[in-house]
Amino acid sequence: MDEGDIDDMDLRADEEEEQSGDEYENETPAEKRLRLAKLYLESVKGSLAEGEFDAADIDKEIIASRLKQDVLEHSGKVHLFIADSFDFSSPPQATFTAKGHRLSVTSSTVSESAKHLFTAGKEGSIIQWDLLTGKKVNTFYKVKPSEEKQKGKGKAKAPVDPSVSGHTDEVYSLAISGDGKLLASAGADRRVGIWDVEKGAWIKGFCGHLGHKDAVSHVAFKKGTNQLYSSSFDRTVKVYDLTPGVMGYVETLFGHQDHILSLDALRGDVCVSVGARDKTVRYWKIVDETQLVFRGGGRSRIREVLEGGLKGDEEGDDMDVDGASKKGQQKSYIEGSLECVCMIDETTFVSGGDSGSLSLWSTTKKKPIFTQPLAHGLEETESSTEGIIRTPRWVTSLGCLRYSNIFASGSYDGSVRIWKLDPKLKSFSLAGTIPAPGIVNSLQLLSPPKEFTKHASWLTRDQNQSSNSPPPPQVPSPGPDNSTYSRSLLVVASLAKEHRFGRWLQQKEAKNTANVFYFSSRTSSS
Repeated sequence: MDEGDIDDMDLRADEEEEQSGDEYENETPAEKRLRLAKLYLESVKGSLAEGEFDAADIDKEIIASRLKQDVLEHSGKVHLFIADSFDFSSPPQATFTAKGHRLSVTSSTVSESAKHLFTAGKEGSIIQWDLLTGKKVNTFYKVKPSEEKQKGKGKAKAPVDPSVSGHTDEVYSLAISGDGKLLASAGADRRVGIWDVEKGAWIKGFCGHLGHKDAVSHVAFKKGTNQLYSSSFDRTVKVYDLTPGVMGYVETLFGHQDHILSLDALRGDVCVSVGARDKTVRYWKIVDETQLVFRGGGRSRIREVLEGGLKGDEEGDDMDVDGASKKGQQKSYIEGSLECVCMIDETTFVSGGDSGSLSLWSTTKKKPIFTQPLAHGLEETESSTEGIIRTPRWVTSLGCLRYSNIFASGSYDGSVRIWKLDPKLKSFSLAGTIPAPGIVNSLQLLSPPKEFTKHASWLTRDQNQSSNSPPPPQVPSPGPDNSTYSRSLLVVASLAKEHRFGRWLQQKEAKNTANVFYFSSRTSSS
C-alpha cells in the first residue's frame, strides 16, 4: 500500500458514525424536558388504554388528573381523602384468620402486592401465608444456639452468635420491602434478620458491632426503597442499606432516653420514633443529621414553666394532662409512657400512650394539634380496699393507610377503632370499630391491587357464605382515580393473649391469631 492510498483513506468515518448515532447529544435542556414529557404522556395513554374501557374514552381531563395524582403521590402530603368511601359502622365484608402460632402473635404484615402475609410469635417462629389462597407456605422456626455461647461471663449478656441463620428468641416486629422481595425481622435476641421472600431463606443477620446492644423492638422500610430502620431497647435507631451488593450498616441515631418501642417511615428521608418513659416523639432527618423533639405526656403548669411558655396561673390550673379543660371532668390521667406511633404523611403523625390518649402532631407545632383522651375507654378493676378502680386502656398499636385520612388504633377493649381525619388535618373522629378480641399487638392498613378481589379465594368464599354480606365489590366506571386506587381496604391486626413485650397485660379468653379484615367501598351510586 503506497502513501497515496493512505492519504485517500477517511480515518474519521467510524467516529462520525458513532457521533451521529446519538441523536440527543446536542439537544438543549428545554428540548430534553419536552421529549421526556411526551414519552411520559404516551406511557400514561398506553397504561390507561390497557384497562377495561376503550382507548377512545381517554381525554385530556383523565390524563391531567393522572398527572396531578402522580405529583401528589410524590409530594409527601395527604391526598387520599377516601374515609367516606367506606362504611366502617358495619362489619367487614370478609375476614381471614391465620392460626399457626403456639404463643402470642407479636406482629403481622402484608406485602404491597397483597400476595404474602407474614406473622411472628413469641415462640420465635415466623410463618409465611399465601393471602390469595389462605394457605400456609413456609415456617421459619426458632434456632437453638450452641451451648457454649448461651451464657455470658458474670452478669453480662450472652454474646450474639453471628453464624446462626435465624432468630434464637422472641420475634417482635416484621416489615416487607416495597418490591416484596425482602422481609426484615426484629427480635429479643438483639438481631435484625433479613430474609429472601421468594426463596424463603435467611440472607443475613445484623448483630454484634453492626447491630443493637439490646432487644430490637421495631423495623420499618423506607417506602419504595431497600433502606431499613430499626429501633431498640438500647435507645438507638439504626439505618441499614439492603440494596443487593451493599447489604450493610449505614449509621446510628442517638437521642432517646428510654427504650424505643415503635417507629415508622414513609417515602422521605425521615422517620419517627417514640421513647416510652422519656415521653418524646423524635422526628429524625436522616440527611441533615438532625432531629425534632416533641414532648408528650400532657400539659401542666410545671411543664409550661420549664418550656418558657407559661401564660398565667389561671390557664395552667385549668389544663389537664390531655390539654383539655378540667371543668366538667371528673378525673384526668397522667401519660407516663408513649407506646406507639404512625406517620400519616411526611409532616403529620399520630402517637398513642398508656393514658389512652391519641395525639395528632405536625412538624410545624411543638404541641399536639389535637388529642383524643381515653380513646379505648376505661378498664375497671375491683379492689378489696379501694373498691372499683378505673384505669385507662393503653393504646398498644397504631396503623395508617399511607397518605390518607384513615388510621386505626388497637388496645385490649375487644375492638380495633378506625379514625377519620378532617380535611384540614386539624382533628379526627371515630369512623367505626372492628370486633377484635384480645390484645392488638400490631396494625397495618393497605389498599390491595384490584386483582386481589378477583383471585382471593377466602374473600369470595366468605361473601358467598354470609347472607348478610353486601354484594361483591363493583368495578367503578372509568375515572381519574380508577387507574391508581383500589376500591378496597385491608386491615391487618395481630391479636394475642399477651402484650408483645411482656406479660403485664393478659386476655386469657383471647386467641393467638392474625386477622385480615376486608372492606369494599360504597358503590358510586351511593
